[in-house]
Amino acid sequence: MTDIAFAWAALGGDPALVSRVSTVVRRGALDARLPVRELARACVGACALAAAELGARRAGLAEVPAVRVDDGAVATAFHSERLLRIDGRAPVAFAPLSRFWRTADGWVRTHANYPHHRRRLLDALELPADAAVERVAAALAERSATDVEERVYAAGGLAVALRTPAQWAAHEQAAEVSRRPLAERGTTGPAHARVLRPPAVSPLLPAAGLRVLDLTRVIAGPVGTRTLALLGADVLRVDPPWLPELPDQHADTGFGKRSATLDLRTGRETFEELLARADVVVTGYRPGALDRFGLSPHALAERRPGLVVAQVSAWGAYGPWGGRRGFDSLVQVATGIAAVEGTAGRPGALPAQALDHGTGYLLAAAVLRALTERSYDGRGRFVRLALARTADWLTGGVERDAPGDAAQDAGDGTPPRLIERDSALGRLRYAPPALSFTDGPADWPRPPGPWGTDAPRWA
Repeated sequence: MTDIAFAWAALGGDPALVSRVSTVVRRGALDARLPVRELARACVGACALAAAELGARRAGLAEVPAVRVDDGAVATAFHSERLLRIDGRAPVAFAPLSRFWRTADGWVRTHANYPHHRRRLLDALELPADAAVERVAAALAERSATDVEERVYAAGGLAVALRTPAQWAAHEQAAEVSRRPLAERGTTGPAHARVLRPPAVSPLLPAAGLRVLDLTRVIAGPVGTRTLALLGADVLRVDPPWLPELPDQHADTGFGKRSATLDLRTGRETFEELLARADVVVTGYRPGALDRFGLSPHALAERRPGLVVAQVSAWGAYGPWGGRRGFDSLVQVATGIAAVEGTAGRPGALPAQALDHGTGYLLAAAVLRALTERSYDGRGRFVRLALARTADWLTGGVERDAPGDAAQDAGDGTPPRLIERDSALGRLRYAPPALSFTDGPADWPRPPGPWGTDAPRWA
């Protein structure tokens, strides 16, 4: 079974449709010890196929449009946050305290890009707010990696001890993750979805007319909703006004969307008005964090029958780590990826934030497939994905073989083709969409705007 066939099967797709996918192989793309290129190709290919399937269903086409996956385009898209330029300026990547550190018995990786995570990390280490890198390094060198992991977690921060694949396999969370499907799927409530008008055929926009409420942050969830915006959906991202956002990260994942802020404690009536007209709700906060606001899939489906609810998390909504925060870089460290990709006794990393991007495309694909299924019975759906489950797939969750007869070997990778356009943020230079199917869109309908400057209402 090819990776694309595996991903498509996990989404509940018709196996016969995999023959609609052709591949352009570029051997230098996303080079790593682990099969990152194959995973990335599969995630984008499955998403493009799900888009083509839904587009054919809604437009009444006799045949699902052909899908083309180019490793070069996929690799470029998986580096989108690194390739973005705003008025020629490169984006800010990781903060000084987001890195690997030596401990008394190994290594630990921290994530402190956000001010509140930096503060909690330093509090856990009993260091002042202005502590320099050298002082943090000295404090970590005195402790074991797992002690740091637990101390920082208890303080609300983010740190994960480096584990080998064998050490992760022995962890209870790994056992919980591996027994789950790549994409968890199910139905909710009675049939009550609204009927959508057929989309325009050229370009074919499978998600045209859909309203997507985007409650996600960082990369994986926003990549998924950015993809839905590419396909024609009205995507409204809503953030708490007090939670800081990284401007460059928001710009990279904000193409095609509008961005609003809303305090769910005081703006509940506004949120319920948004929900009453939404077709899809996508959440990317740690499991359970939004339940107190009545945003669990069950509660949402009760108030909006026919709704598609999609959730993405770092570790999954189960097991001892089910309620923990997490990021791609930390999942790589915990699951053994960083150990495999390391050299000379030092941990390494994947050539891109592949767990984030890959899971983001799978998230969009799962939503598109849920919408296709809903078009037959009107019933709401829920889908759940986790970075740790994607990592399990990458590290050996499926037997791999060649891309298939429809693959074309284009040799080594080619320089990325980037798009330029003006925006409210400045002159943008960015990675084009990775999805490609017959008559599909070539770019987003609108560039990103400043965070939180749109009204919390549907277009």
